[in-house]
Amino acid sequence: MPADVFFADMRARHKESLLDKVDKLFEKAGMKELIAPGDLVALKVHFGERGNTGYIRPQFVRRLVNQVKSLGGKPFLTDANTLYVGSRANAVDHLQTAIENGFTYAVVDAPLIIADGLVGKDYVHVPVQLKHFGEVKISSAIYHADALLVISHFKGHELVGFGGAIKNIGMGSGSRGGKQMMHSDVLPKVKEEKCLGCGKCIQWCPAQAITVDREKRKAQINAQKCIGCGECTITCPHRAIAISWKTEPHVAQEKIVEYSVGVLKNKQSKAGFFNFIMNVSPDCDCAGWTDASIVRDIGILASLDPVALDQASVDLVNKERGLPESRLAGCEGAVDKFGAIWPNANWERQLAYAQEVGLGTRSYNLIKV
Repeated sequence: MPADVFFADMRARHKESLLDKVDKLFEKAGMKELIAPGDLVALKVHFGERGNTGYIRPQFVRRLVNQVKSLGGKPFLTDANTLYVGSRANAVDHLQTAIENGFTYAVVDAPLIIADGLVGKDYVHVPVQLKHFGEVKISSAIYHADALLVISHFKGHELVGFGGAIKNIGMGSGSRGGKQMMHSDVLPKVKEEKCLGCGKCIQWCPAQAITVDREKRKAQINAQKCIGCGECTITCPHRAIAISWKTEPHVAQEKIVEYSVGVLKNKQSKAGFFNFIMNVSPDCDCAGWTDASIVRDIGILASLDPVALDQASVDLVNKERGLPESRLAGCEGAVDKFGAIWPNANWERQLAYAQEVGLGTRSYNLIKV
């Protein structure tokens, strides 16, 4: 059965701004039914990396905060720390970056909570029993929230083709160790020239696969015991256990979907999704820059089905003619815009697998509001 996806275009007029359209989408998509008085409501956003300007404007998020409060809910804005070392790898830097990018209390009227804690160790093991993972590591603040609004900037991504609701839910809600597991199929290795033998990695290894050679004062990982959980990688203060990005795009997409299943497992009938198809940059907002948009600004979509929402979003982008002064230069008429930019990342796999595991349906009714 097709899912309903509600769409508001970019046109604004007297007494109907784009901000007003966010309110209308919230109501038309049935999101008032998601929130009960007293609910702790996580608004999953991406605060943008320092230097990035493509993230969703906080004024749009404020409208959703207002909606939650009007229903008696208690909203907070949240995102999990990043795996890579940038301006959001720990909660202190992450909050500072969010504030610099305009997500202040005065603007959004809600507190900011980093979902997986100070250094990415605050998470919950959620069983999923799927192809790649038996369980996933979901950031605590998102797991323990009573309801969830996923607010995503729809754009390109080098690993998965495009980033929308599914990537925001799965990759965005995983702990730092979970992000390593999604990004890599390779077991970690110690760089002896950087290792000081401090032993901090041992404390966080659930498989007891790490020891320290007393003579060399170097950590050693037993590959036979290692389960590839990524905890040592994010724990090492000297970056002696390097982050591995070695994976196949289709595998990473499936892993992200499995994390999305984990996020939504305890949010049945308590989750809603928005995609903002504006500033459709070719790169993720994790980049420290924002390249020129590949198509014109299209509008805002909302649905209770994240798969239908992403499918509708990519379809709308693909119907557009690419902008000539963008990374699509020379390929403006390409049928698959994200495929033209990232030919090695077949974005369809994330949608197909998401439908296979019951996350949602690719079939939708697009309803203009």
